[in-house]
Amino acid sequence: MSSIPPYTLLVLLVAVERLAELVTARRNAAWSTRRGGIEYGRGHYPVMVLLHTGLLAGCLAETGWGGRPFVPALGWPLLVLALAAQALRWWCIGTLGPRWNTRVIVVPGLPLVDAGPYRLMSHPNYLAVVVEGAALPLVHGAWITALGFTLLNVPLLAVRLRCENAALAVAPGAGPAAAVAAP
Repeated sequence: MSSIPPYTLLVLLVAVERLAELVTARRNAAWSTRRGGIEYGRGHYPVMVLLHTGLLAGCLAETGWGGRPFVPALGWPLLVLALAAQALRWWCIGTLGPRWNTRVIVVPGLPLVDAGPYRLMSHPNYLAVVVEGAALPLVHGAWITALGFTLLNVPLLAVRLRCENAALAVAPGAGPAAAVAAP
């Protein structure tokens, strides 16, 4: 019986993490809906899901079929960055609690969150997305996937940030802190 290559295992673990995010997001969306939460930006959500799924598929395809080697001097530091992005993402999820979601949902009457990583920046989860989108593929030399994800993510992230900032602007105490986050 052959073993799963370490990089494939890493990408599969990230896929499992994504599923955990979706379970958390579904539970949190129900929580928000029960409190009158309003969803914004439904149109870009399927594109975001497709892009993030494509990132994981691209990592596996490019390293499998493209014969990309693992270069330790590049791979190990980028693995640390990819893991740091996961830690930041889960810090965001933990800080926002039931208000965190992969969708943009604002519950009227709730103040904006200004704790955890939101003390430091407006949208820390998007920093995690950008870092992971470059670092995860490059752990094993999948530079086409890293470049493609990054180039496609720039306009999508611009749409997402406009949507989220507009949604947060209608929340009480709107300012630099976020009340919602995305994958």
